[in-house]
Amino acid sequence: MKLKHNINPILLQFINFIILVYSVVTYIPWYIFSGSRQAIAKAKQIKAKPVNNRPGGPYRSVNSLHCLASVLYPGCDTLDKVFKYAKTKFKDKKLLGTREILKEEDEIQPSGKVFKKVILGKYTWLSYEDVYVKAVNFGNGLAVLGQQPKTNIAIFCETRAEWMIAAQACFMCNYQLVTLYATLGGAAIVHGLNETEVTTIITSKELMQTKLKEIVSQVPLLRHIITVDGKPTTWSEFPKGVIVHTMASVQAMGAKADAGNKQQARPVPSDIAVIMYTSGSTGIPKGVMISHCNIIAGITGMAERIPNLGEKDIYIGYLPLAHVLELSAELVCLSHGCRIGYSSPQTLADQSSKIKKGSKGDVTTLKPTLMAAVPEIMDRIYKNVMNKVNEMTSFQRNLFILAYNYKMEQISKGYTTPLCDSLIFRKVRMLLGGKIRVLLCGGAPLSAATQRFMNICFCCPVGQGYGLTESAGAGTITEVWDYTTGRVGAPLVCCEIKLMNWEEGGYYNTDKPYPRGEILIGGQNVTVGYYKNEGRTKKDFTIDENGQRWLHTGDIGEFHQDGCLKIIDRKKDLVKLQAGEYVSLGKVEAALKNLPLVDNICAYASSFHSYVIGFVVPNQKELVELARKKGFKGTWEEICNSPEMEKEVLKVLAEAAMAANLEKFEIPVKIRLSPDPWTPETGLVTDAFKLKRKELTAYYQQDIDRMYGKNVK
Repeated sequence: MKLKHNINPILLQFINFIILVYSVVTYIPWYIFSGSRQAIAKAKQIKAKPVNNRPGGPYRSVNSLHCLASVLYPGCDTLDKVFKYAKTKFKDKKLLGTREILKEEDEIQPSGKVFKKVILGKYTWLSYEDVYVKAVNFGNGLAVLGQQPKTNIAIFCETRAEWMIAAQACFMCNYQLVTLYATLGGAAIVHGLNETEVTTIITSKELMQTKLKEIVSQVPLLRHIITVDGKPTTWSEFPKGVIVHTMASVQAMGAKADAGNKQQARPVPSDIAVIMYTSGSTGIPKGVMISHCNIIAGITGMAERIPNLGEKDIYIGYLPLAHVLELSAELVCLSHGCRIGYSSPQTLADQSSKIKKGSKGDVTTLKPTLMAAVPEIMDRIYKNVMNKVNEMTSFQRNLFILAYNYKMEQISKGYTTPLCDSLIFRKVRMLLGGKIRVLLCGGAPLSAATQRFMNICFCCPVGQGYGLTESAGAGTITEVWDYTTGRVGAPLVCCEIKLMNWEEGGYYNTDKPYPRGEILIGGQNVTVGYYKNEGRTKKDFTIDENGQRWLHTGDIGEFHQDGCLKIIDRKKDLVKLQAGEYVSLGKVEAALKNLPLVDNICAYASSFHSYVIGFVVPNQKELVELARKKGFKGTWEEICNSPEMEKEVLKVLAEAAMAANLEKFEIPVKIRLSPDPWTPETGLVTDAFKLKRKELTAYYQQDIDRMYGKNVK
C-alpha cells in the first residue's frame, strides 16, 4: 500500500531520523491537547455483537442491542412530520442552494466537437420556510390537477432543488413518488411509467426534449407533464390529451386553491412514500416499494454514524436523487438543519467538463463539509492525483511520497499529522473545497488503496456504507474513527444483520476465524417488496418466526471480532469454470481496476470454458505511452483494436494479478480493449457506475465468441 520512492539510502536514513525526532517532540502536546486519544479508544472498541450464541444469529450495534431505533424525533413517524419538525426548528435557516448561470458558451475542441461551457455565480438559497411553502403549494396544485392520495406520480429529473421540493410535496399529500434515473434508456422508462400507471410526470425541459418526447406516445395513461424549469419553446408535438405545465404554474394553482380543494389526507407510517426503480444492473429495473417508516428508520441509523451533524454542515448534492444513497443522505441533512447545495458531475470541480477554464466549480464555491460519492468517482480522483504526482519533479514527487507514507503509518496508529496536512496535502484537499470533514462512499465496493488515499490526501475519514434500495439504503456504515480499510462497518442502530450458509459457494456461518455467509438484513428499514412482482418479493424477502422481515441481499460477507462486516463476494458474480474452480468476477475486477492503465474493467467467465476473459476500458494517456514504447503507431481505435497491444496490456494485468495473489485460473487470459468509455448514457453501467453485466455481455458478444472461439483450444 506504500508508495515507492527513489531517494538515496543515506539521505533517507537522515530524513527518517528527522521524522523520528519530530514525532517524539510533538507526541506529548498532541497527547495532552488532541481529542484523538478518545478516537483511538473508540476505534478499538467492539462495535456490534451477536444477540445470541447460536451460529447464524443476528448482529446488532452495541448502541441498539436491546431495541432497534426507528424514529429520529418522538412522534415524527412519517416524512411530512419530519419536515414539519425541521421547518419549525430551523425556520429561517438556509436549506436548498442553487448556483445561477451567468454565461453559457460553445467551446470548439481541436477534434471539431462543440462542448457547452458555463460560468456560474454564487449560490442562492431557499430557507426551510421557503421550501415548506413551495412544497405545500405544489402538493395542493397537484390535487387541483386531479392527483389523489395513495396514487402514483413520477419524477424523472436531474438532481436539483425542485426535485426535493416535489418529493416533500408528495410526502405531505400521501402521493406515491415513482423515481426513475435520468439516464435510463427509453424502454426502461416506458416500463416504469406504464407499470405504475402514472398520469403525471415531473421532469425538466432538457429531459422532456431529449428523452420523453420520443417515448410519450408509448405511455397511454399520461395526462400531465410538469417541467421544473419553465415551459419548453416547442411542445406542440405531444399527443392530444397531454398537457404541459410549469412547476411555478402548478404552485400558483395550489396557492389559490380554497380550503375545500386542499388535500387533507396525511400519510401513516406504513403508507408507500417512494416506488424507487433500481438502476437495472441485472436486467429490467424493478420498482422497490419504500414506506415512510422504512425511510425514517434508515435515515435514523445513518444519522447516528455522523458525529456532530448540524447547522454548521454543508452537503453537496450531485449524485442522482433517484438513487437511494443520495435521497437518504439529503433527507438526513434536511432533518438536522444542514444546508444542501446542488451540483452535477459536469460542474462539480474546477476541472469538470462544463466549467469554463479559469472559473470556479461548485465545490470551490460551496466548500462543503459533507459529501457522498460512489467508488468510480473516488477512483477517478485517485488516478488523476497520482498521474499529477508522477509528472512532478523528482524532488516534489519524493517529498509527496515521504509525506504520504509517513501519514499512512500515523493514521494506522490513530495519530494525526497537522503539519503534513497543511504543507503537503492542502492543495489536494482543495480539490473538494478544503472543508470536507466526512466523506461517505456507497453504491459499490471501494478498493482499499483508494480508501486509504482519500483518508490521507483529503485529511478526513472516508466512511464506507453498505445498503440496498431494498433496505432503504441502510445496512452498515464505518465509524469516523475506524481507519481500517476494506470493511463496511457495523450494523446501523436501525437494523440487524445475520449470515446464512451458502453451501454452493462454500461459505458457512460456523467458519473460523470469521463466520461467513449470505448477508441478510432485518429491521424496520427493510422495504415492502417489489411493485407488481410478488414472485420476486417472495424470493428476496422472508419473515421469521418472530415476525421480523429479512432481506436476502445476495452478497457474501464475514463478521470480524469487533462486529464489523466485510463484503467478500457476491452470489451472482461467482462462476464455476469447466474444470470446477469457482471464480469471483468482482474479486478479479477489484484486483485490476486501480492500475493506471485501466479506467474500467469487466471480467467474464463461462462454465463451458476453462479460463477467464475481460473487457477493458484503457486509460488513453497510459495506453498511448505504452504503444509508443513498443513502437506501435496508429489512431486510438487502431491501438485498441491491435492484437499486439492486447497482449501488452495482458502482460501488465497478469503482473498485477499475481501481485494481488490471484489464483492462476482467476487471471484473464484474453481481453478486448474498448476505445469508448462506459458511462450511464451508454447503458453499460448504472448511475452509480456499477457494471451492467447482462448489457456488457450483449454488447461484447462478438468479442466473447472470438475469445472463446470454436477453434480456440
